[in-house]
Amino acid sequence: MLFASTVLGLLLGFSSPISLLNAVPETRWQPEAGDVLLIDTKENVGYLVHRDGVFTTFRLATGQRRVVSYIGRTYDATTPEKSWVAQSPVEFKGDRITFGAEGRFLRLWDDGERTPYGIHPHLYNERMLAKDDRFESMGCIIVSDAMMQVIEDTFALNGNHLEVVTSFGLEGLRKSLALQ
Repeated sequence: MLFASTVLGLLLGFSSPISLLNAVPETRWQPEAGDVLLIDTKENVGYLVHRDGVFTTFRLATGQRRVVSYIGRTYDATTPEKSWVAQSPVEFKGDRITFGAEGRFLRLWDDGERTPYGIHPHLYNERMLAKDDRFESMGCIIVSDAMMQVIEDTFALNGNHLEVVTSFGLEGLRKSLALQ
């Protein structure tokens, strides 16, 4: 997590991080060993970051920020603020609406414990990601099909391991990482 904290420090250290750091368009991003995934649940933006500080940003959707009843449970669907690890192989779910056309789901783990949270596309992700307000999921992180492939490639390149940090705003990410 030290690397993720350092990168976030760079992002927060400049008034305009995108113009002062080396941002790469999502379509030209190439995963590297050691990449980290930072999720800003306030702006619903993801940052894939290389060890040298080069990064890409992409739109995503996160939890609805309200209590929901879903899959037999009633719970707050706000995406939790945590430091996670994706460490188990990509799962394929039968629900092709919730998990997109191919049913891909990358589970997130918290302190070695399997959680119901993960990263996945959605059948209607184009509509969701086009909105300004993207609090659409039941708590998971929803990405485009193309970004899901990039995240899966990053995960595989890193030996089926990916550090993921979620926080409500970049400042929250900095505070979360400082506690590591």
